[in-house]
Amino acid sequence: MMDCERLDKYIIIWLYVDMTDMVRLLKLLSDTTRLRVLLLIARRELCVCQIMGVMGVSQPLISRNLSLLSRSGLIIERKEGKLVFYSFNREMPESYRRLIDELKDMAEGDTTFSGDVASLAECEEFQKETGRCDMRTFREFLKRRSEKMTKGAGKGD
Repeated sequence: MMDCERLDKYIIIWLYVDMTDMVRLLKLLSDTTRLRVLLLIARRELCVCQIMGVMGVSQPLISRNLSLLSRSGLIIERKEGKLVFYSFNREMPESYRRLIDELKDMAEGDTTFSGDVASLAECEEFQKETGRCDMRTFREFLKRRSEKMTKGAGKGD
């Protein structure tokens, strides 16, 4: 059940936003993959390979979701050679930021999001070991993670 203070925050958000924009934003964030990606990027700047490593999904799927988030103004991109990095758009409308702050607070106790954060830490550590951030590193990371999971599952036998 929602407490009065949190309800007041939601009412304030709705009062200051055009309803059409809010519906568009909520539809955009109703996709689990997009919401997970946004919550990760809200923590720090990430490249496509890192997001793929955390989520374990294909580059086209990640790129499509990043494109939708970017076109909505929630994230911005920066190119460095062949790599594209994405970060949280600090200049988005205040009402969007407040809603996303609430979503971030709500996600803190979520097991899926906690797993994403842990997986990101593993991915970053692997990148430090290899000194690379590219598709080859992504594939190697997924292979290592799969082997680790297989070994972990075998321990219970």
